Amino acid sequence: MKKEISKLTGDQRAELAALEALSDDEINTTDVPELLDWSDARRGVFYRPVKQQITLRLDADVVAWFKTHAPDGRGYQTDINRALREHVQRMEAQ
Repeated sequence: MKKEISKLTGDQRAELAALEALSDDEINTTDVPELLDWSDARRGVFYRPVKQQITLRLDADVVAWFKTHAPDGRGYQTDINRALREHVQRMEAQ
């Protein structure tokens, strides 16, 4: 069941406008102190790009290079994906 999003009331709009007008220094954040230790942070918890499983034939030396440059031979597929994405972005920028 989808929840319907209601419209903001005039009071809510006024409160948001007042908050928006404040500078960062004027906002009281003592009840939510700034988090400085990110050692337990995890990447990709809330956003996961859509992946498509395919069979792709690559030259053996290319795969071997990515495997030898990946820590413990792990993550080389992610590195290949990143290299392909960078190539696509460069081509799109032209």
